Amino acid sequence: MKQFMILAATIMIAQTSMAQKTENLFNGKDLTNWNFVVAENKAPAADVFTVKDGVIVLRGELGYMYTKKKYKDYTLELEWGWIGEPTNSGIFLLIAEPKNPFPNGIECQLKAGNAGDFVLLGGSDLVEYKLPAGVTERPKFPVIAKQKASNEKPAGEWNKAKIEVKGGVITVYINGELQNRATNKVKEGYIGLQSEGGQIRFRNVKVTY
Repeated sequence: MKQFMILAATIMIAQTSMAQKTENLFNGKDLTNWNFVVAENKAPAADVFTVKDGVIVLRGELGYMYTKKKYKDYTLELEWGWIGEPTNSGIFLLIAEPKNPFPNGIECQLKAGNAGDFVLLGGSDLVEYKLPAGVTERPKFPVIAKQKASNEKPAGEWNKAKIEVKGGVITVYINGELQNRATNKVKEGYIGLQSEGGQIRFRNVKVTY
């Protein structure tokens, strides 16, 4: 009986593993899998969102690129690095509605020194968010701060983000360290990469579901 139970468990694990699919959201050549938003359409998207030497390069004008389909119950992995001085950017999760210049969705902050913060965009919400003491009006960009001190790498080096979205629960690891976790009532949405403030590059963008 014990051997049978071990065998059954092994088969179940194997079936679960086989059922998962890993999809490269960036093919290393172009951005055919993405849609684009540039704030107030101030610049052509093709000038803001580019590919150079096999990596995604965002020029810094306010806007974002987002996947052409929605995802649920997934693990997103990617690397990012600053070109020049560290500035601002973000990873958008569970985008319910793309808008200009910010979608309705949750941002995993990549702003230098704050990578791992959650920012609630476009009226989105997280169960764990509470108004700060003494504040009666919801801020335009509510924040749930990361759990630990910044563990980002210097400009010129690559950082790694691993983000698990399971049943609306978002768990963020920055460079292998747990930085944040919160719960969204929205369980499916687009994935996005933000352009804001300065040049940033992304590579190895993949999702497993």
